[in-house]
Amino acid sequence: MSNKFSWEFSPTDGNADYGEELNSTLPPLVRRILSQRGISGREQAQHFIHPRLADLGDPFALREMDTAVERVFRAADNGERVCIYGDYDVDGVSSVTLLYTILRAYGMDVHYFIPVRTKEGYGLSEEGIRHAIEACGSKPELMLCVDCGTSSVEEVTALHGMGIDVIILDHHEAGAQGRPPALAVVNAKLEENSPLTYLCSAGVVFKLAHALLKRRRLADFDLKQYLDVVAIATIADIVPLVEENRLLTRHGLRVMARGGNVGLQALNRVTGLNREPSAAHVSFRIGPRLNAAGRMESPMDALNLLLETDPQRADELAQRLDALNRARQQEEERIRNDALAMLERTHAADSRVIVLGSRDWHPGVVGIVASLLMRRFNKPAFVISLDETGLGKGSGRSVPGISLVQALQYGADTIVSGGGHEMAAGLMIREEQIDAFREKFDEFVRTCTETEQGLPTLHIDAEVDFQELEVELLDSYELLEPFGNSNPQPVFMARGVMPCAPPRRLANNHLRFCLRQGLCERYAMYFNGAEVQLPDPPWDIAFTIERNVWNGRHYVAISIQDIRPAR
Repeated sequence: MSNKFSWEFSPTDGNADYGEELNSTLPPLVRRILSQRGISGREQAQHFIHPRLADLGDPFALREMDTAVERVFRAADNGERVCIYGDYDVDGVSSVTLLYTILRAYGMDVHYFIPVRTKEGYGLSEEGIRHAIEACGSKPELMLCVDCGTSSVEEVTALHGMGIDVIILDHHEAGAQGRPPALAVVNAKLEENSPLTYLCSAGVVFKLAHALLKRRRLADFDLKQYLDVVAIATIADIVPLVEENRLLTRHGLRVMARGGNVGLQALNRVTGLNREPSAAHVSFRIGPRLNAAGRMESPMDALNLLLETDPQRADELAQRLDALNRARQQEEERIRNDALAMLERTHAADSRVIVLGSRDWHPGVVGIVASLLMRRFNKPAFVISLDETGLGKGSGRSVPGISLVQALQYGADTIVSGGGHEMAAGLMIREEQIDAFREKFDEFVRTCTETEQGLPTLHIDAEVDFQELEVELLDSYELLEPFGNSNPQPVFMARGVMPCAPPRRLANNHLRFCLRQGLCERYAMYFNGAEVQLPDPPWDIAFTIERNVWNGRHYVAISIQDIRPAR
């Protein structure tokens, strides 16, 4: 048996026809993956592998965009003071960066504020609003809330009472009270049957910038040059990489490869990037470092980096974020070990959920630990940091089929507040209510699933032989990128694999293998593989591939996802 997953082969139509040119130039393996992604016919295939910015839709298709544009230009024409209120994650910081840049290009008096999660908490809050106004120097006439605000009915009402107009640019779900009384709420989640619900907040801000430029052109402003900022937000926020999201991300990664944002280039240098940036690079290297600022200290370090134009200063800020990320990793490991021990003491064996809390856990790291626990046990998880008064702030991560938003609504009588997405959410809760919430959460999950969650399913896209894994394959394979939510990185399987020698153990519990299939040998990495009990060889291995460059030489890098006895 597999150690970690239940393997399932993805069905495919082996007769997909993509036209004479693509049929002859794309390897069968790439054509098979296109078919599995639902891409049929030449036109769809061309649109998928060669997405064009010319295919972007009309930004005014978003409801209330026209009102938002009119109000922004009125602020510009009247010289009004404007405040941008953002969030502390990558999407929020990227959104503030792009919005500040475009508004400044129109000569506006713009200020910004991002709450610190340990002080003002998430989103709009009474204290956050007070500090935002202080950051502006005086009360602004217009506040633009990005990556927050959709569920902040009371806070927006308070701003309106202060004589401050509010525009919300967001992608979160509405709260139980419905639409807040803002002048404009540009959020596809509040529309009926909108095709743009996949946008993150940076994508919504990009749409606003596009709309502004359509109404009032700027001769020296090229919006395409800021797509790298949109791309990192889209990838890091794990929104679906489909349609315009995929288009914006593909072109944003190209901007990053050519240069682009000075701060992102500094982060690339810190991470030792030796090839063109990919979605995986953003997910595992860029995103965590930008998020580390908001998790461990102040998100202003991340925002200042993205706004920086001096390479030397950018390098200094990137080094600081790198140090914060190392501190985050150490804190994460401590909390993870503590949580695993607590889980064994507090949860019944048949529990369908994980809910843990402690006064000794850093609030900026609990979301990462929740994600680790969710993946390890294949159960939805909330991990909560409690302050000295017993008030907890927690983050949740879910498995497919379990909506955390609905779960929070189901257990509303046991929490102070909560909200977010189906797969990721946050809550505030009193310490004495944690057990009650866990029971309600477990009860809700049992209504959604008939049987206990077993091993998570690993979807295998295709069986391949080692001899197929030549570097030439990557030129066509990379046309399927960027990989992410709704366009996952393909997983391949190779049968009857033998280790050439015992694996070499590296730092952080990683294993490096030399593997042999027949007469063909390949090197492979198994991240965190030292924590897995390996079966006796020969093996079937499930793995992903990507391009790696070492000393100027390109080769196919194999990353093992799971190992089972050969069948």
